Amino acid sequence: MAKKSMVEREVKREKLVKQHAAKRAALKEITKNADLPMEERFKAQLKLAEMPRNSSATRLHNRCQLTGRPHAYYRKLKLSRIMLRELASFGQIPGMVKSSW
Repeated sequence: MAKKSMVEREVKREKLVKQHAAKRAALKEITKNADLPMEERFKAQLKLAEMPRNSSATRLHNRCQLTGRPHAYYRKLKLSRIMLRELASFGQIPGMVKSSW
């Protein structure tokens, strides 16, 4: 089980990313637009730099929904490999059967 503080930090980051996504996207469009004057693009870049760092989507890290484990994460199921195996063994995941050969 991951530390609660790490899981809470990720939740806080997700909230910030959602909150600032529209403004970030607008500022990035301005900075990439070559038709605009250089001063305007530079001002947009400065505003983007002033925004909170944790509002950037690249700072998010995928974690298991049940344990908070950051490694061996299956995106489709939002679970770590350990929880996936455990739930599959108990028959909690429909259609998933433990293989044997």
